[in-house]
Amino acid sequence: METDGPGNHLKRCFPGYQNIQEFLIMHRNKLKHALKVILPLLLLPGYALADTELKPFTTDGCSVFPDGTPAANSKWIECCIRHDYAYWKGGTFEQREQADAALEQCVSDMGESGISILMHAGVRLGGSPYFPTWYRWGYGWPMFSGYKALTTEEQQQVQRQLQVFHNLIGTLVEENVE
Repeated sequence: METDGPGNHLKRCFPGYQNIQEFLIMHRNKLKHALKVILPLLLLPGYALADTELKPFTTDGCSVFPDGTPAANSKWIECCIRHDYAYWKGGTFEQREQADAALEQCVSDMGESGISILMHAGVRLGGSPYFPTWYRWGYGWPMFSGYKALTTEEQQQVQRQLQVFHNLIGTLVEENVE
């Protein structure tokens, strides 16, 4: 009768192989491929949960689109900054649709309906929260936050960051008035 020692256990786990080393040598490429696929997936939850703090508000105007026309180079930048605010804080899919529609309407109200349609198409195509860009939906939050209603704590973070931004703008205005 055979005992259930370490050698017999390995033979049951890796039938047809003398030892684990032989198994690893024979299946080296398959194991490398499996690790390349599985390891990043195992690390994603830790990455996504590692930082849940909202970054300070930033804006680059209209991102990869001009801020205005050649004659009025900042004609619709206010529309884009308001849109950036919505994208920075993120939220639900419906809130993104509303933010994109508001951008289109704002630019259209400035007499640029053709431009507004182009801008709307651009943000709908390029603003997904799953793209690793600086202008994605919810860009103030860590990557892979996706679409979701903000929790009470997240809404409080938004308010705190807005207060910091407001204070900074107030200071800059005061410095330039003097």
